[in-house]
Amino acid sequence: MQTDLKKYKSIVFDCDGVVLDSNAVKTQAYFRTAKNLGATNSQAQALVDYHVRLGGISRYHKFDYYLREIVQQASTPAAIQVLLDEFSRELQDGLLHCQIAQGLSALRAATPHANWMILSGGDQQEIRQLFAKRNLTALFDGGLFGSPDNKDTVLAREIASANVQLPALFIGDSRYDYEAASRAGLDFVFLSDWTEVEDWPDYCQARQIQVLPNLAALLN
Repeated sequence: MQTDLKKYKSIVFDCDGVVLDSNAVKTQAYFRTAKNLGATNSQAQALVDYHVRLGGISRYHKFDYYLREIVQQASTPAAIQVLLDEFSRELQDGLLHCQIAQGLSALRAATPHANWMILSGGDQQEIRQLFAKRNLTALFDGGLFGSPDNKDTVLAREIASANVQLPALFIGDSRYDYEAASRAGLDFVFLSDWTEVEDWPDYCQARQIQVLPNLAALLN
């Protein structure tokens, strides 16, 4: 099914696995973060498994879960911040060098009427710094948004302020992306090339979600 890009006033993009081939970078960073701070291999892998299962959810939530449920320690703001700082350090180099989706500039040229927005589970300040360094900020005239606010909160706020105007399209690669888009009334396309959702064919088929391999396929 061909996506009619001309009808959308706004296009919302997830970042990891959609604009950047960074899912594996983040997954590895979760494992190394836990190990660097004293976790066993099984504890680090449990964090990775939880991260993959909850693709698109904020790292704040994941580290809170890790402390409470995996290592069974007090989940204090200070303890979470230690994990966040180590995670950011582990991520920095990988995010600066991972692949940018092919066809991104061509897609921007094909949708001059629509405002573009990044909506990520990643840290908002980190995303804004990264996109500036990689010369991507100018493509996203609707802004770059991430955690600690979750995607439902950001979508509700940006729709209320008319920064996101309907009809709008959300392009993502996780269950949470689809769920957030549905709750906010946005159309949705699932990208499969870089997703970490293992059962994505069954998940998408059961919900009649349009699937494309990558951003470039939107132009075909």
